Amino acid sequence: MKRSLLAIAVLAVLAIGAAFAYQTAARERDYRVLLARGDAALREDQIFAAIEAYSGAIALRSDSILPYLRRGETYQRRGDLEAAARDFHKAAALDPTAPRPLEELGDVQYLLQRYARAVETYDACLRLDDRAPHVLYKLALSQYRARHFDGAIAALNQALRLDDKDPNVYYLQGLCYREKQLVPEAATALEKAVSISPGMIPAREELADLYGSSGRHQDELAQLGILAGLDRDHVERQVAVGLAHARAGHAELAVLTLRNALERSPDQPLIYGALGQVWLNSADARNDRVDLAKALEALERVASSNAATSEVLTLYGRALLESGEPELAERALKQASERFPIDPSSFTYLATAAERLNHFDDARQALIAYGALTSDDSDLAARTGRIGLLSLKANDLPAAINWLQRATTLAPNDVRLLAPLAEAELKSGNKAEAQAVIARGLEKEPGNAALVALARRAK
Repeated sequence: MKRSLLAIAVLAVLAIGAAFAYQTAARERDYRVLLARGDAALREDQIFAAIEAYSGAIALRSDSILPYLRRGETYQRRGDLEAAARDFHKAAALDPTAPRPLEELGDVQYLLQRYARAVETYDACLRLDDRAPHVLYKLALSQYRARHFDGAIAALNQALRLDDKDPNVYYLQGLCYREKQLVPEAATALEKAVSISPGMIPAREELADLYGSSGRHQDELAQLGILAGLDRDHVERQVAVGLAHARAGHAELAVLTLRNALERSPDQPLIYGALGQVWLNSADARNDRVDLAKALEALERVASSNAATSEVLTLYGRALLESGEPELAERALKQASERFPIDPSSFTYLATAAERLNHFDDARQALIAYGALTSDDSDLAARTGRIGLLSLKANDLPAAINWLQRATTLAPNDVRLLAPLAEAELKSGNKAEAQAVIARGLEKEPGNAALVALARRAK
């Protein structure tokens, strides 16, 4: 009897074990089937079916990182970056020794523009595998976006020690050095990038711009010429070469280049705008009315079209001003100041045109608008004084006093500002303040005729 019971117990245990093994094998089989189904759906670009399949695999094996990784990659492909980040974070938690989930999590954080978090995540990934140059590059790129240029350069140098043949690393290195105003180092890095990858257009564009800003116009021209050859379908490349010739002082070559471009692409507004710019700058440099007429002819062709940019309309307004047509210039420059993206200089030329037409309030408003748009304060004192003078001409005495006082604070040794300030004070009935300003001016320049005349009036 006892032997029978023992046999039954053994058989029961074996049956349970067999059932458990069968269930485990079935679960594993279903898990792999779901993974394969998800992969197949993804190859067919069936995103929702892939997510459903991977989610089913996770339900069967929540301890496995693979379905989390694949579902995270699918979410990323769909553009659901937050969901992708959650899956990659879970995968990283399931296996803290695996670098891949951390790398993919860093990629998503970068795409979400969470650059500081991306830096931390790539750092964690590199602590697991510090011989991954592509991860070092991603770390450097995140550092660059976070404007931590020293950290980016350190990561790039480490990447180059592992692999010194990646042009992207040198390109990013050049960008970092340029941000730090290390121009020779930036040029060296960018030159290395294009030597490894001659067709790397972004690196050549950056190098051409760097040469241009450094006054190396021949080197700039060489790069722009190569870019024009690499990208023949874009007329902008030919225009860039023409304008670079002009900056280098080769006006005739600039015109020739732009005319050749016009033969290949007739009626291109961009080319006419560039031709007008070259002729106008030549007219200014040589005081040449013939060049000015050519500039007007070229700019007029494009200024009346919807394709005219704020920059082109500003050039046209300048040419009209120099041709003695302030009314037409004012009209063109008003258009320039209203067309986005706005060329800030349109407001300074608009102020000049309006002042010539005695539109003093319009002129000062244009200068105030220019000040709001630009961060260049090199002419702040002169501009502030001019607004004060225009306010005086517009008979806005409180504004005139305010702006002129600000101008004298910015340029305390400029005696020319004191006479209009004293005049504004006198007209406002502020006799004592006027006399104080006059005295200050005469102390600096005793023979100043305007101040002497105002001193008589102030008595």
